[in-house]
Amino acid sequence: MDRFRGKYRHEQKYLVNEQDIALITARIRPFLKPDAFHPEGAYRIRSVYFDDWQDSALRENLGGVSPRCKLRIRVYDEDMSFIQLEQKIKDHDLTLKKSCSLTAEECRSLLEGRPVRACGRDRPPLSFLQAGMLLRRLLPRVLVEYERTAYTCTEGNVRITFDRNLASSGHVRRLSDPALPKRPVLRPGQHIMEVKYDEFLPSHIRKALDTGKLERTTFSKYALCRLYPYGG
Repeated sequence: MDRFRGKYRHEQKYLVNEQDIALITARIRPFLKPDAFHPEGAYRIRSVYFDDWQDSALRENLGGVSPRCKLRIRVYDEDMSFIQLEQKIKDHDLTLKKSCSLTAEECRSLLEGRPVRACGRDRPPLSFLQAGMLLRRLLPRVLVEYERTAYTCTEGNVRITFDRNLASSGHVRRLSDPALPKRPVLRPGQHIMEVKYDEFLPSHIRKALDTGKLERTTFSKYALCRLYPYGG
C-alpha cells in the first residue's frame, strides 16, 4: 500500500563511533524498542538518488538551501519485492517524506532513465519524479548503501537509528546486486546517528543521548556519496 506522510518531523544527525553507539544503546534500551520491522538487528539500505543536469539537489545541499527536495528509490536487503520511491523535503531541522511503491519493472525503467507508463494521481512522488525527468532531465546519479539499526518509542514518535558502513557507488542499475562495487565514504569506525521525532523529544531520552561529546552534523548521505563516488 502506498504511504503518504503529511507531517513534518524533526531530524538531527550526529557523527558517532562504536563506543558512542554501545553507550547510547545501553542508555536508551529501557525506553526504546528495536524496530518492529527488523527486530533481529541491522538491515541493509540501498538508495539511488536522482538529480538534474545542473546538480541542483547537490548544490542546494552543500549551500544549505532551505527548503530543498531530494528523490530516491530505496530497497531493503536487496529485496526487490518491496521498492519505495521517496520524495524527501527538508526545511532546516524539519523533514517531510512522501513515498509510494514501485514494481520491479518500474524501478528498472526509472534507473535506466526511462519514464513508466502508469503513473496515476495516487502516487504523487512518481508524478513529481517523471515531471522532473521530462522538464529538468532528472537522472539517477549515485547509489548510497549503509547498514542500519533502529529503535523506536511511541512517546513523541521517536526513532533513533545508527547507520554503519556508509558507502557509495556509481553503478545505479545494480541496486539488487550482492556484489555491487562500492567504496567507503567515512573514516573507519565513524558512523551516523539520526534522531527523529514529532513535536518533542522526551527529556529522559534527550538525557540518555547526551554523552557530552557528540558532534552534530548537517551533511546528507547523498552529498557525501556524490563527493566520493565509485565507478560509473
